[in-house]
Amino acid sequence: MLCRRMNGSQETGLHGSCGNLCAGGGCQVRLETCYLSVDNFCKTARARSFFIARANFIQKGSSNMNETEVKMSGFPPVSFEEFSVPTREEWYNEAVAALKGAPFDKRMFTPTYEGITLEPIYTLADNEELLDIGGMPGEAPFLRGTKSSGYIAEPWKIAQSASDVLPKEANEVVKNELAKGATILHFELDECTKLGRDPDPELFKGDYRGLSLTTLHDADEMLKGLDYTKVPLHIYAGASAVSVLGLVAAQAKAMGAKESLKEAKGCVGADPLGELAERGTLPLPIDELYDEMALAIKWAQKNAPQIKTILVRGDVYHNGGASATQETAYAMSAAIAYIRAMRHRGIEPEITMSHIKFSFSLGTNFFMEIARIRGARTVWSQIAEAFGADADEYGKIDIIARTSHFTSTVYDPYVNILRATTQAFSGAVGGVGAMQISCFDDAVRPSGEIARRIARNIQVMLQTEFDMLQPVDPAGGSWYVERLTAQCAAAVWALLQEVDAEGGMYPALKKGVIQGGIEKIFKSRLKNLAFRKDRAVGTNMYPNILEKPLENMFPRGEKLCRERKEAVAKFRELTDEQHAAESLEKIMENIHEGDAKFLDAVIEAFMAGATVGEVRKALNDSFEGEESVKAIGTHRWTEQIEALRKASEEFSERTGKTIRVFLANMGPIPQHKARADFSAGFMEVAHFEVLRNNGFPTPEEAVKAAVESEAEVAVICSTDDSYPELVPPVARGIKAARPEMRLLLAGAPAAEYKDSYIEAGVDDFIHVRANCYEILKSIQEKAIKASGCPAADENPRKGEGL
Repeated sequence: MLCRRMNGSQETGLHGSCGNLCAGGGCQVRLETCYLSVDNFCKTARARSFFIARANFIQKGSSNMNETEVKMSGFPPVSFEEFSVPTREEWYNEAVAALKGAPFDKRMFTPTYEGITLEPIYTLADNEELLDIGGMPGEAPFLRGTKSSGYIAEPWKIAQSASDVLPKEANEVVKNELAKGATILHFELDECTKLGRDPDPELFKGDYRGLSLTTLHDADEMLKGLDYTKVPLHIYAGASAVSVLGLVAAQAKAMGAKESLKEAKGCVGADPLGELAERGTLPLPIDELYDEMALAIKWAQKNAPQIKTILVRGDVYHNGGASATQETAYAMSAAIAYIRAMRHRGIEPEITMSHIKFSFSLGTNFFMEIARIRGARTVWSQIAEAFGADADEYGKIDIIARTSHFTSTVYDPYVNILRATTQAFSGAVGGVGAMQISCFDDAVRPSGEIARRIARNIQVMLQTEFDMLQPVDPAGGSWYVERLTAQCAAAVWALLQEVDAEGGMYPALKKGVIQGGIEKIFKSRLKNLAFRKDRAVGTNMYPNILEKPLENMFPRGEKLCRERKEAVAKFRELTDEQHAAESLEKIMENIHEGDAKFLDAVIEAFMAGATVGEVRKALNDSFEGEESVKAIGTHRWTEQIEALRKASEEFSERTGKTIRVFLANMGPIPQHKARADFSAGFMEVAHFEVLRNNGFPTPEEAVKAAVESEAEVAVICSTDDSYPELVPPVARGIKAARPEMRLLLAGAPAAEYKDSYIEAGVDDFIHVRANCYEILKSIQEKAIKASGCPAADENPRKGEGL
């Protein structure tokens, strides 16, 4: 059995002894209908063949194609035997010559936030030690997937969510998603529900989102007409899953369908360590929440065995600015902490692992995301073995991925569609089990039907039109991806050991180790954006200053809060207050006994009319105070640059003026155009008004026009060769007439002229290595201060859209 077909940089099929090419290898018959079974096909070759086939192809070309293959291809056989295989040394010499003196190491090696340096070329020699690892799809350590058939027999789940506040509306959204292609019942809860509170005006403010669940009636409206025995349910419940799990079970019991829970599928999961990391606080000591987690697992094992109760969220760390390997490692460290805590409470690791689901965010580094997903599967398999579990049965990681909130932007939001598409592509190639694509306006407002449709259809098209369901492990055999996968796995394992050395995830959070590591990477991201080493199209590069901001036509949180409080009050009118109070008292009686029946008491309390807030209060058992650590917080990578632009726009709204930049273009258009265009793009990042012109033949004319413009800033634009002659008279003329005007020079100055330019009056230089953010910020602050206009109030939702 030998790989034959090459797709991009890797083989995608295996040649069977019968002459039939499978998994996209050239055969016109899809694997679903092939007479070869999927399982037999996927287990007939060794992982080594992926690498050996590549070497054979490169060395021999297609001259060894058999007669059937030649006929099917429609092309005559082609031989590459006349070409010699270049050595790495030969390639290096050619590369050095092409660089024309530029430093090879600086230009050809790419550092990453993961601490992995990407090499300019990868060969079979780089992967010799990897030839015998990885196994086949469906085999531990699951490098090539947790299923032998990959997506062929069962595609990844489409998990588009409903985050509407009102339960009835959320139900309608999910039904629409199901009708249009979604395959998971995904509800995103609001802050009140996750914190165990009834509708609270302190939280229901502004752009409020998330499904509000408070009473049994809310659960009934949420699940009306939905069958979670056929379509998996997915809900993140916060620090504890008890209340939400109890509501779901109470709704089933009230509908006379309690036994349906036995067949229920999905996840109603908690992540107390993730909540602590994200918010910096927990309403209860971590051990109390571990107790609730253990009791939820015990109840689910007996009553809803296919419902997972732990959802470890990597997006907590991702949205704080973490690298892909940090996100993976810290999520897995949290999972390890849960396994140990549950074992301490009498639950075997195998049972806990069967209840764990991971949620990862997909970032912008396409190949890194593919590699870390593949690497995460191997690491989780190793963790299973370390706990003494059977890796083949319990080492299969369950991943739901979401396109990045961190990389979404407020300005030029339609670019978010492109970002989400490439991120989803990496998730599909990497082999996630389910995926949610964020709506393009997620950073701006609650999404409507059009935004949801675009997001959903990206997944539908990937599966149906782009045929991303095959082959199995499409990245397998790529020398680059295989090497990167091994490096990601090693980096994750190293971080796991570092966290373990601190005593585990909880002590590491208390000491600030996790937060410190993420903050370091986050600051690096901000710095690279400031210097425009990292490019966010529409934000720090190619801003569209003519765009009209998206309108938020959705109800404000205050109005929604009134509606929710009225609905809860109406429901309570129909309940027996005394019976509800008695039911609440029974909850702690059961939890103190350490019996899983306590969740049955929670169910009875909800059926008696208790609210989420009342149940949470009963579970807290009069505990006052909170766990606290330094919060990681939720950020977006472009938030400080967006705040800069927003400040300029608010200044214009308050004063009717703009911050103006005059381009002192010297000479004819061909002489100044390149740097004039660069300068305009540089200044428009902060939405400054750029005053353009076709150039000035003399310094005197340029000075006169600059002074008459009354702009706050002037930028001299021309060529390096002309600067020594032009800059001194232009700079001195402008400074003599308007000493307060900020004067910049476009381009990095030659070392021998820099001091003379500064002496003449140049304040700073703008070029590709300049700190765009700091230069624009200083200009803006000076202009606003000079205007006498007070600064606008700080944005109350910093990091969450403007």
